[in-house]
Amino acid sequence: MVSVTHLLMRPGRRMSIMIGAIALLAVGMSPMASSQDQSTTIAKDAIFARKILMDTINTNMDELETMTTSDKGVNLTEGREHADLISVMLMAFPHLFPASTNQWKPNVERDPGRDTYASPDLFTNYADFYARAAGGMRLMPRALSQV
Repeated sequence: MVSVTHLLMRPGRRMSIMIGAIALLAVGMSPMASSQDQSTTIAKDAIFARKILMDTINTNMDELETMTTSDKGVNLTEGREHADLISVMLMAFPHLFPASTNQWKPNVERDPGRDTYASPDLFTNYADFYARAAGGMRLMPRALSQV
């Protein structure tokens, strides 16, 4: 697995790390927000942070898919970097689902940019969700090494 320092040195990958750091910083600083209902603010910040993280994971997955379907062949170094980034992001991912973000209400119109679409089942079986994220984290670097 590539070290975090090595990942930070890659200019193309630095943006993904910075986006994730900003999202986590937003969640970390949310208790400082002056609001009447801080728990709602913190939950909204966590939902926003995980949307950013999911988008960044998706971008890296798209890059891997493009590489594996290209006629040019797979650039293993670049592929491993994408897999390592996804692996690191999957470590943080389950922590962005605190119970306070379970805002599911049936038959309610939601804003895709602000509201969560997370299944309420995720919160009733969090251990399974956490285990699946951890499995994905371990799978990414190994999957590419077998290409």
